[in-house]
Amino acid sequence: MHDLGVKVVRGDLDNPETYRRVHVEQAALVVTTANDRLNTNVAFTVREVSETVPIIATANAAASVDILELAGCNHVLQLGEMMGQALVQRVTGGDARAHMIGRLNGLVIAEATARNSPLIGQTLAESRLRDRVGVTVLGVWERGQFQLARPTMRIEPGTVLVLAGSEQQIEQYNALFCMEPPNKEPVVIIGGGRVGRAAGRALAARGMDYRIVELLSERVRDPAKYVLGDAADLEVLVAAGIRKTPAVLVTTHDDDTNIYLTIYCRRLRPDAQIISRARLERNVATLHRAGADFVLSYASMSASTIMNLLNCDSILMVTEGLDVFEVEVPESLVGKSIAEAKIRGSPTARLLPWNKTVS
Repeated sequence: MHDLGVKVVRGDLDNPETYRRVHVEQAALVVTTANDRLNTNVAFTVREVSETVPIIATANAAASVDILELAGCNHVLQLGEMMGQALVQRVTGGDARAHMIGRLNGLVIAEATARNSPLIGQTLAESRLRDRVGVTVLGVWERGQFQLARPTMRIEPGTVLVLAGSEQQIEQYNALFCMEPPNKEPVVIIGGGRVGRAAGRALAARGMDYRIVELLSERVRDPAKYVLGDAADLEVLVAAGIRKTPAVLVTTHDDDTNIYLTIYCRRLRPDAQIISRARLERNVATLHRAGADFVLSYASMSASTIMNLLNCDSILMVTEGLDVFEVEVPESLVGKSIAEAKIRGSPTARLLPWNKTVS
């Protein structure tokens, strides 16, 4: 790891001397991401050396949260629950309604599919969305590829608009452009593990029906909501509702399986929204090529959460590789118009900044 440029220290994780040698009492933060029992040991050992250093731990089991907090953790992240909720945030429901995916103080970030809306065929300039309802189009998604908004960009049936505005402006957008009722068919969730179950609970909280496809009978919680069988079997997917579902969530813990099933589901339903999780970041691009509209990984999701807790910032991860965040206006931009600032034209710009003062 040292040869790869990683700043690394070798030591036993359950030895207080390890943490004394790295001066843990001076650390900004301690993050432990092993299994629940080892995380408990690490937190308890660190607390032997320092009573004040902040500690963040991940937890696989809900029952471990209290134990980790008793061991000295300030924050415990249940990644399975977080991933399930994050995947569901991307489900549009098969209609043109703008769905909120995050919030930065009073600013709402939402996504809206153009399918079945009167915007199809228009350019962003022709749509006059800012003049008509006040929302700003930050960019568009086309099959997992994000592009910053340009006036000449044409809105196609598969286009997903990323919008920014107040709650009232988002509701005005929905009133004007959401012409058809949402698809009430169940969302298909492939995988009944922690992430799949969390996704089911999140969908239920949104008032949406779902069916979980699960291979192992011992994971079936509610027979009415589960379809037992192999998701690679067409009959199983048809029983789950693949023919009419507005969206498919691929949630297994194995990236090879997720890629395999994403290709299959995309072939069966070219028009459905497909959202997948990735265990390894290197497979995110592959899942997009396989047909996933959106991909989320534990690594990016947890990193964004940890950075927010460390810096008390608001970093909204829209999807892999795309963050929305606030920055103070630098002195070099004071008094300039947005056009004069040329922020988007900067060759070093890779993320999408939202100017705190302007907003």
